[in-house]
Amino acid sequence: MNNTREVEAVVVGAGQAGLSSAYHLRRTGFVPERDFVVLDRSPGPGGAWQFRWPSLTYGKVHGMHSLPGMELTDADPARPSSQVVAEYFAAYEDAFDLRVRRPVEVRAVREGSGGRLLVETSDGDWSTRALINATGTWERPFWPRYPGQETFRGLQLHTARYPGPEAFAGQRVVVVGGGASGTQHLLEIAGYAAATTWVTRRPPVFREGPFTEESGRAAVALVEERVRQGLPPESVVSVTGLPLNDAIRQGLAEGVLERRPMFDRITPDGVEWADGRRVDADVILWATGFRAAIDHLAPLRLREPGGGIRVEGTRAVADPRIHLVGYGPSASTIGANRAGRAAVRDVRRLLAGRTGEPAAA
Repeated sequence: MNNTREVEAVVVGAGQAGLSSAYHLRRTGFVPERDFVVLDRSPGPGGAWQFRWPSLTYGKVHGMHSLPGMELTDADPARPSSQVVAEYFAAYEDAFDLRVRRPVEVRAVREGSGGRLLVETSDGDWSTRALINATGTWERPFWPRYPGQETFRGLQLHTARYPGPEAFAGQRVVVVGGGASGTQHLLEIAGYAAATTWVTRRPPVFREGPFTEESGRAAVALVEERVRQGLPPESVVSVTGLPLNDAIRQGLAEGVLERRPMFDRITPDGVEWADGRRVDADVILWATGFRAAIDHLAPLRLREPGGGIRVEGTRAVADPRIHLVGYGPSASTIGANRAGRAAVRDVRRLLAGRTGEPAAA
């Protein structure tokens, strides 16, 4: 018996990019459960935000943009962002009747019959004419490998499992990574830990002055060029630098943000450099970012020799039925909103049998 259900479009992921896509599908006449379905792996609304550490309050969040059609207003800046955003996303799903199915794991997307795609999930299969992939990066934390890593007797953990600063009381902590998460962790942990050490592969770049619209466009263009070439995307933040705010200035003045170059090996008791310098540590915290969670698309063979998926706008160049939103240049809250709208425009053209240039994200 064939229990495969048919729809016109499947949205995978219900974070900012997925909900934006679902909203625009709904707004242009697609009916949830009849014409499209939204599948989400998480246990509840909120996308990756629901997993953020408790000390990341809403007031510390940089650049959270409201979803299309419904503003996020009157949020208490002292509340954890995980709670604020999860409640907002839940209200949004209800307001627009998006009928997100969860928890549903998409295990593989492969070629189906009749020019359709087959989406295999933990809750049965779906046959679709188009797929909007909005799976983000949270499910794929990046762990670098260094000699001796397996010998370390202390605790190693990633930003994805950061418990908050109190967990590091009285410990010697090495924080690895020069992004926003690494600096936030350091500034929090320093007040509890016995000692902190900050190491990064490249010297951090601190940005003075306001981040203008022109600066934003230039940063997005750099990331966009990588995905156009089929290279793995870098985050937009990686090319914008770190804003030099009051907390960063204080951390620099107090020596908390005194950066050391990347160590060469890990020892049972800490880390060591080739010149003989060493630091004893109880914890290594890897604030080393994430990679795109797109392994379920592997059967379609979309990856280029460079390791990424070549994308024009939001459309995968190798398969116009696949759109990636929240990927590469649209991996920001405002970028995800725009990408959702652009993807839906292209999907409508595809389903109507029209071809042409992809909508700009």
